[in-house]
Amino acid sequence: MSLPGFPDATPLAGLGGGVLIGVAAALMLLGAGRIAGVSGIAARATGMSDSSLPRISAWLFLLGLPAGALIVTAVMGQFEPSFASPVVLVIAGLLVGAGTRLGSGCTSGHGVCGMSRLSPRSLVATATFMASGIATVAIMNAFGWEVLS
Repeated sequence: MSLPGFPDATPLAGLGGGVLIGVAAALMLLGAGRIAGVSGIAARATGMSDSSLPRISAWLFLLGLPAGALIVTAVMGQFEPSFASPVVLVIAGLLVGAGTRLGSGCTSGHGVCGMSRLSPRSLVATATFMASGIATVAIMNAFGWEVLS
């Protein structure tokens, strides 16, 4: 199944992934009473913040993220990773880190958990990073650096 204008889109896989992320966020909230915000959990794992979440639990959560992706990839038999240059990754990582500290959370925390709780801060944060992403792609396409064609 493909979407008109987006030949590489995989909506059913996206739907399945979204359901799994939503179930995981619900389990984290209902089972542990915690918001599944990755930046907060990463801060707890590295000792940058204090919270009631045990550090070992934070590390296990973080390790589970790529492990889950690798398991699904192994089962589905598809794995063609491509990454930006290390310089771009470092710059992007620093910007994301600064943004998550300024915004009191990351895309997962605000976009998945905050939106589902109708948190006003998360509604604003999600609208901001969605608008920023759309504007970035539009500007890149306008300069001929076609991200999406």
